[in-house]
Amino acid sequence: AEDAVARTYLDQGYQVVRQRWRCDFGEIDLILRHGDDYIFVEVKKSHSFHNAAARISRRQQDRIFAAASQFVSELPQGQLTPMRFDAAFVNGFGQIDIRKNALFVC
Repeated sequence: AEDAVARTYLDQGYQVVRQRWRCDFGEIDLILRHGDDYIFVEVKKSHSFHNAAARISRRQQDRIFAAASQFVSELPQGQLTPMRFDAAFVNGFGQIDIRKNALFVC
């Protein structure tokens, strides 16, 4: 599922920076770059888009935000790096639904 989502982003002009990046806080499925922006993507696969979306918990989102914070701390702009958090869902037919800015830091 992650490879298919990565290809979809590549087709739209994004650069894949890392796949399955791990740190102390957990794993980020995809880290992409588009211009100066970094995009952190959580990929979920299930028989339906709805079920895939339901699998992203608040706790998991918090881990993604913490991991992204650690990742950008190594970049020149640090926490001021332009970034967004997407969710990509893959259903049982292999169709992909990408939701930009689907995850929000609260």
